[in-house]
Amino acid sequence: MNEVARLVVWVRGRVQGVGFRWFTRAKVLEIGGLSGFALNLDDGRVQVVAEGPRADCQGLLDWLQGDDTPGRVDGVTEIWDTPRGSYDGFAIR
Repeated sequence: MNEVARLVVWVRGRVQGVGFRWFTRAKVLEIGGLSGFALNLDDGRVQVVAEGPRADCQGLLDWLQGDDTPGRVDGVTEIWDTPRGSYDGFAIR
């Protein structure tokens, strides 16, 4: 069973000005099957929203929590939700 899910993630640390959103988009394209966006927030965090197969969303979350991201990730907060289906591709905002 590979249900469709919505993953909303807030990434804390040194994640702005280091190509974090670009690398996140590249990872999403590598995984395939996900849509959504990555957005710099005014408080220094990056918000990532991804919709698609739950296993693919989990793969993205694992990467965001791992040591292979640019910059320095101090913490990741995630919420799983029902997909809204309103995204076409994966954008950097």
